[in-house]
Amino acid sequence: MAKPNANNEARVFLSGTVEKQHTWEHIASQHIIVFVCSGEMTITYGVNALNCVAGDTLLVPKNQLTRVVKNPVNGQPFKAISMLIPEEELRRFYVDRSVLENWNENIAKQRPINKHPLLGSYFESLLSYFERQDELPAALVSIKIQEALTIIDEVDSRISSILGTFSEIGKIDLEKYMEEHFMYNLPLERFAFLTGRSLTTFKSDFKKTFKNTPGKWLTQKRLDLAYQKLALGKQKATEVYLAAGFENLSHFSFAFKKAYGHSPSAINPN
Repeated sequence: MAKPNANNEARVFLSGTVEKQHTWEHIASQHIIVFVCSGEMTITYGVNALNCVAGDTLLVPKNQLTRVVKNPVNGQPFKAISMLIPEEELRRFYVDRSVLENWNENIAKQRPINKHPLLGSYFESLLSYFERQDELPAALVSIKIQEALTIIDEVDSRISSILGTFSEIGKIDLEKYMEEHFMYNLPLERFAFLTGRSLTTFKSDFKKTFKNTPGKWLTQKRLDLAYQKLALGKQKATEVYLAAGFENLSHFSFAFKKAYGHSPSAINPN
């Protein structure tokens, strides 16, 4: 799975193979459908984690803060087909189709798209195109996207409540969102956007909700999480700083020592 282009163009491509673990934080600006060909991928939405293996198809909804970890399995590198779907393609598809109106934000977080032979056969048929190049020819992209949407609508109509909904991000529960996503290393502007606020409103609402500034609150929450992982999980500093939301090891070590009076290695020296 790759980061989408800023211009939100439609794309269907084979991701570069990954022969060792690879992780990054990601916010998709358009919906992405991913078919895992080999290896496995764990995608985390806040406190919810979804593990996908070869043969799974999943929807990564737009404007959802995620952490993605891709792993090889049994000597097989991670490989996936990704489909970036701009809104114009979705509007064209759903113009004369029914859409489930009962939005359930956990649909994509609980399970991949329902497995079906039609879906597996469709994605496997694309592999022959990728033998010559990593991306489908532009003339085929729209055709193949519409074909995929038709199959998905047939085998798992729940997904229409996400793909067929075109409303903008609304103002959401700030306390709940931040408690579930503080470990993601994002600038405040992105947290503001993802909670449906301007930066000024975000800072104001944050102070009212948490009685603290975003910067101080985030640092303390991340330090608490890191301490927990070090003390209870017996992990090393090099294993926890990214998962706790720190940009680099030196920043983490400095903040940790300032808060607790000793280095992270004093908690778990092994």
